[in-house]
Amino acid sequence: MPPRPLDLLDLPMLYRYRGEVVSLDSARLLTRGNPLGAAGFMAYFNPIRHIYSAIHSENGTALIGGVTHTGVDSYARLLYLAPAAELSRPSLTPLIEHLSAEAGKWGAFHVLADTDEDSDAFVALRRSGFSVYAWQRIWDVSNIAGAASTTGWDRMKSNHLPAVQSLYHQIVPPLLHPVEPTPKRIAGLICAEGARCYVNLFYGVYGIVLNPLIHPEATDVAAKLSALIASLPNRRGRPVYLCVRSYQTWLEPVLEDLGAKPGDRQAVMVKHLARMIKDEQTVRAAQPAGVVPASRVSQIEEHKS
Repeated sequence: MPPRPLDLLDLPMLYRYRGEVVSLDSARLLTRGNPLGAAGFMAYFNPIRHIYSAIHSENGTALIGGVTHTGVDSYARLLYLAPAAELSRPSLTPLIEHLSAEAGKWGAFHVLADTDEDSDAFVALRRSGFSVYAWQRIWDVSNIAGAASTTGWDRMKSNHLPAVQSLYHQIVPPLLHPVEPTPKRIAGLICAEGARCYVNLFYGVYGIVLNPLIHPEATDVAAKLSALIASLPNRRGRPVYLCVRSYQTWLEPVLEDLGAKPGDRQAVMVKHLARMIKDEQTVRAAQPAGVVPASRVSQIEEHKS
């Protein structure tokens, strides 16, 4: 039987699996809690939101999973797989491929997932066409103390966007740019000192996750980070976490010295759904130098899995 969308008759199964779920979106888990918890339970049945769950039953075993997409992003994210004890089954592959196909219908070019490298989910994702493009470790920085008065951190404004984009291009490897697009939103905090420190903030009921871009030549990074944690806006006593990707691992000794608690290393994985092909255009010699017609996106070709 092929995978199918969840319906209201599957609610008892969702409830039964709530303690056996494997989250594939760590930031969402830390900020919003269990993806099968009561807070987001009915979201999977809201046709307006890009949140989709499916079930695959085979040989008496039912596997379920979810995927989500934000309309402004070029990528979707796998949310969860369940039950954890059954993730080694080959029947999980059709379910993951079904979820990825749904993301393609929303216009996503990639599907992302992060998971512990020793998890059965890691093997299942590899089997379904996902590959590792980075590693990450999420640090609990809730108890870092610092002087908020010396921070220099400000809310990002529109005039800060070029500096943040420049910082992004200096830190994120070019091969990752299609998967982790250049920041385009006016969000997060920026350190005014030389525009070498920026953090994007993800708030939720259960916690706050920080995604930093910090230049290796930035000075007094430990003091800046501790001051940032001490002065986070609208914290309300929630735990705070900082995500360190493999291209910024030099931050880990700094966090360790500050007393932050490291999480397990996770694989950040991607499945490419499509690619953009640009037309080559001939330019007449009569045109003035430097006047070249802009190339256009002509088609989207789906990869054959």
